[in-house]
Amino acid sequence: MLFSNFELNETEPIYIQIKNQISDMINKGLIPNESKLPSTRELSDIFKVSRNSVILAYEELKAEGYIYSISGKGTFASSKEVSSNGGWNIDWNNLENFYCKTANEMDIIKNEIEWRDDLISFKSISPNGELFNIEELKKSFLNRISLEGHKILNYGYAKGYKPLIDYLLNYMNSKGVDTSNKDILITNGFTEGLDLVISSFTNKGDHIICENPTHNTAIKIFRACGLNIVGVDIDKDGLNFDMLDEKLNQHSKSPDSKIKLAYITPSYHNPTGIVMSPEKRYQFYNLMKKHNIAIIEDGFNEELLYSSSHIFPICSLDNFSNGVIYIGSFSKILFPGMRIGWILADKALINKLESVKRCKNIHVSFLDQGILFDYLQNGGFDKYVKKIRKFYGDKFNFAYECIHKYIDSDYILGDGGLHIFLKLKNIDSRELLTKCYGDGVIFMPGDIFYLDDKGYDTVRLGFSRLSYEEIEKGIRIIGKNIDELS
Repeated sequence: MLFSNFELNETEPIYIQIKNQISDMINKGLIPNESKLPSTRELSDIFKVSRNSVILAYEELKAEGYIYSISGKGTFASSKEVSSNGGWNIDWNNLENFYCKTANEMDIIKNEIEWRDDLISFKSISPNGELFNIEELKKSFLNRISLEGHKILNYGYAKGYKPLIDYLLNYMNSKGVDTSNKDILITNGFTEGLDLVISSFTNKGDHIICENPTHNTAIKIFRACGLNIVGVDIDKDGLNFDMLDEKLNQHSKSPDSKIKLAYITPSYHNPTGIVMSPEKRYQFYNLMKKHNIAIIEDGFNEELLYSSSHIFPICSLDNFSNGVIYIGSFSKILFPGMRIGWILADKALINKLESVKRCKNIHVSFLDQGILFDYLQNGGFDKYVKKIRKFYGDKFNFAYECIHKYIDSDYILGDGGLHIFLKLKNIDSRELLTKCYGDGVIFMPGDIFYLDDKGYDTVRLGFSRLSYEEIEKGIRIIGKNIDELS
């Protein structure tokens, strides 16, 4: 109770004691500005005093500007004009740890050019929300609420919503993965999945090997956790396996530099858009197996493989073994606001991660998981994927043609998906971005995806949310500015 500790003395008038108690609490911030006070009748009951004493106290407080009354609504605190006891300033810059500092330094939302609605923006590789079947999603929401009632609005399980887990296990089966010794943990998208794995199975100073360039979010997590990142170049021919083999052999000679994990995105690699061939997936898997390095496979945008038949994920080579952790998500093609992803791995490993997940944030929203499951199982996803493969495939081909027409580049990378990667001819992409920004066009400079300075002359162009007219106009402006800088 707000005034439970108030005790009256016999030396001062009661109304003065009440007035002093309330003004003191307002000064200390214990009664916030504009918060409602008890009525005079209620307060007289609390203090066990006459109502007249409370009325007199309130009048004094009004006269001094501590409170005010609104007819029919009550009496409220007014602390705006009351002087504070002085500021309190914590130096949070001095208190922040390495993780916080790294996350802020690498936050591209804070540190890159901001999006405006008057810009042609090639920065995003998010799905086009106009393709979402909102009516089907509404049906799934109503269906889950009808079937589950209050249960789906209560606490759930860290591992995830079982019907969704079972669906995803079958879904991974359809990709050629034997899941008999595997299990799934539902996560808040890919980002949490990777963070769970890295924070659970690495220590500061450990080594991890990955493509160079690679997913900026992955780099941020690795560096925030204090890992030593060993990069293997991607060029116009894809991943450099000679360099990979050399670095594996080099690091295997010293226990202090032994590589602990490998991170790879074999399908529509971010940022290059390359799809690794089945032969190279097999080669990569066997190299990691030879050196006993566990693989983290990023299942990025596998569903968009429209230019060829399905290519198996690397984890399908690991059947009956436990060397691959697969992190999947629909976020780049479907309902990214739901933030639902999954980790597929050995049952014993998932059991460990389940406890880590429970420690961090208990579980992913069961309502969101239930809605997504209902949508997936009712066939909405299959129809949607067929539609978007053609939609994004046509856009990719159009953007590719525009780049050939308007941009003089060293080479172009991309096998489809939602973006294209360019290696320019000794043009600084940051300087180019500044010029294009003045003309109303922005893109993602490639250097944020690199572990070194090799990407200063590279660009990632995302086109998923742009019209054909915007794609051509934007690429033409980029090409014009490249010509001016050449």
